[in-house]
Amino acid sequence: LLPLFFFLLCTLFRLKLARPTFPFLFRSFHSSIAAMVKVAVDGPAGSGKSSTARAVAKRLQLTYIDTGAMYRSVALACIKQGVNVEEKEAVVNVAKNVSIGFSSKEDALHVLLDGEDVTDEIRTVEVNKKVSPVASNAEVRKILVAHQQHLGSTDPRGVVMDGRDIGTVVFPDAEVKVYMEASSKMRAERRLKEMREKGNADITVDEVEADIIRRDEVDSTREASPLKPAEDAVHIDTTSLVFADQVEKVCELIAPHLPSPPLE
Repeated sequence: LLPLFFFLLCTLFRLKLARPTFPFLFRSFHSSIAAMVKVAVDGPAGSGKSSTARAVAKRLQLTYIDTGAMYRSVALACIKQGVNVEEKEAVVNVAKNVSIGFSSKEDALHVLLDGEDVTDEIRTVEVNKKVSPVASNAEVRKILVAHQQHLGSTDPRGVVMDGRDIGTVVFPDAEVKVYMEASSKMRAERRLKEMREKGNADITVDEVEADIIRRDEVDSTREASPLKPAEDAVHIDTTSLVFADQVEKVCELIAPHLPSPPLE
């Protein structure tokens, strides 16, 4: 009977009947490969990394993780609790005790701090000014990097993760590493547009650019996980690129690392 069973099984595959008969085999195989795909998108503030990473993840049906939002959430928690972000131990204590999560609503990523939606709050001018000391805190980075590595390693769909040290620290073994950059003026204009859309209009483009330049200096010279491209990262200058083109460039880099579409 055993030889007969294998003969019939082979016949089913030849007749292409295996696809509807054993779909779970193909889906399971697809998921196991997708889980291996990690995409690291790094770059300075306003370079377009977050919007691009989000669009790429949506198009390729991967999970998007915004690591910058995690540091901003800790900064916001410090503000809410009256903690001085320059007091390193106090900030570490905040990072240890807050819960940071993500949820998708109406195709948009929402950031949750202790269960509260803080998606807009973490993008205010006040948080912008407080986030650098938080992100420069080595112990805080250890806490959040461990969380990021857990999220990226356990997601069954594969992940697109953006930040400043994804390709160098969080996932140095990522299949795809991208470093996005743009002129400080262009980045300031993008960030100001984003801030005004969220109701933060009481600031000029020059002020935003000055803050971006200051943040670049802090991020690139800090001891803990400084902002820098991974040696094997593909550089993409978005200064003169339209959004659709930068999304397409990243998708083209990822495509060879994805499995074929799952069989239905």
